[in-house]
Amino acid sequence: MHAHRAHPQEIQVSYEARSWLFVPADSEKKIAKAIESDADAVIFDLEDSVVAGRKKAARDILKALPKRKGGPDWWVRVNPVGTKFHKDDLELISRADFGGIVLPKAESGADIVQVAHRTGTIPIHAIVTETAASLFNLLSYSDPKSPLVAMSWGAEDLSAALGASSKYDSDGELAFTYKLARSLCLAGAVAAAVQPVDGVFANFRDSAGLKREAEAARREGFTGKLAIHPAQVPIINAAFTPSSDEVAHAEAVVAAFKSHPHAGTVAVDGKMVDRPHLDQARRLLQRARGVANDA
Repeated sequence: MHAHRAHPQEIQVSYEARSWLFVPADSEKKIAKAIESDADAVIFDLEDSVVAGRKKAARDILKALPKRKGGPDWWVRVNPVGTKFHKDDLELISRADFGGIVLPKAESGADIVQVAHRTGTIPIHAIVTETAASLFNLLSYSDPKSPLVAMSWGAEDLSAALGASSKYDSDGELAFTYKLARSLCLAGAVAAAVQPVDGVFANFRDSAGLKREAEAARREGFTGKLAIHPAQVPIINAAFTPSSDEVAHAEAVVAAFKSHPHAGTVAVDGKMVDRPHLDQARRLLQRARGVANDA
């Protein structure tokens, strides 16, 4: 279920996690619910949701988890590079059940290199917009030798770092600065040939709002979304699962170009489509196959 690296000129390969569910690593009750959920990936959080005095207890809980038997992939959000907890967190990755590291407050590709020096080829999902400096370094993640497999963005830590009183404008919409961070994350991830993952929707009781945001994210190019509550998982999974109509159209586009391999444009369902549409169709079919294979 892990997302795998592809070179920039290649179509995305293998299955990408639609839903990435955060769970505090110091709560055995919440962990039990999370790993029984339908999330594609569970992120055991050792960072923001665990206070300093509970970090060691949280690591002990993760060490004592029974062996993973199917279900979501297991990831660990470690504390940021340079913090006193970071090195101890990385020692958890020696456990084979943990499929990857979620690295918060990443500021550039150099952070990925630094972590990889300790962890080797273990996959890394970086949260890349949580500091002011991070916004200027989104192209630095483009390294085909990197173990980076996903990039997501966050507004809460960024707004705190910038000294903002709110991340919203007077109309209740996300302010420009945070929309910019979101767009830079999307473009940076695509440039690095890794999965672009949309940020959290904080109001877990607003199912309709989550649905709108997740569907908008998918239209823009994101292929997954962070979640903070198990109730958000089915909504996110549905939003990022290609529909039967979308699959049928993509198959028609691929078939049309296969019949006319030297054509720049072809007619599909009465409309002209070109080579970029073929790339989109292939990516959609790969995601659809990944979902089907994991079912």
